[in-house]
Amino acid sequence: MRLRRRGREDYCDRTGNVEIDVFAEELVRGRRYIVLCECKYWKSAIPQNVVHGFRTVVADTGAHKGYIISMKGFQAGSFKAADATNLELVTWEQFQESFDSSWLINFFSPKLLAELNGLMTHAEPFLPLWFPNLSEDDKEAFLALKEKHTELGWLLQTLAMHSHTRSHLPYPKLPLSESLGDKFDLKEVPDSIKNAMGYREVLESALGYGAEALAKFRSFRDKVTGQ
Repeated sequence: MRLRRRGREDYCDRTGNVEIDVFAEELVRGRRYIVLCECKYWKSAIPQNVVHGFRTVVADTGAHKGYIISMKGFQAGSFKAADATNLELVTWEQFQESFDSSWLINFFSPKLLAELNGLMTHAEPFLPLWFPNLSEDDKEAFLALKEKHTELGWLLQTLAMHSHTRSHLPYPKLPLSESLGDKFDLKEVPDSIKNAMGYREVLESALGYGAEALAKFRSFRDKVTGQ
């Protein structure tokens, strides 16, 4: 899903300006879907008049789905007002759960594979074709680098291919140090990856750290291939 934040009172429908906290577009099999979110960081439960108002906004803007996200839940009448509509009344945790699986499968794993496939390849037991052309010192340095990042490569490969090989099972729970610590030796994996409590943090750290590691591998390749 691609989120596009608009400022307050700058989205227009047929009734004029309306206030929208989050405007999101999602492309599913070539079809464009619009999702609106109303975020209520209130210290009290949301009353039904808020639901009535947002229901009108969702209908008039032609959105396919609307979410009201509350910190303190909803009054009983709110759920009745949302019944048989395209609105969902959720807490922040419930809202995240609604999109976790889709985001992991359609963005997280493909992004890892696209950006760090080269690093995952270096975790494999075979050596690149250009390895024999390195100097003896560079061979030793390359092998040390490969050993350092092997477990990270296997970990990233597992996460990148999870949606293809384990599509019927949830992604590993976070932190990875606890859920996968018995499967991988994670001592060389940065704390920002193995101890992260959110998958977005895992992704950002993996992309940053992984890009640096991949650049070091490619520096050896460039010495002998001229790339």
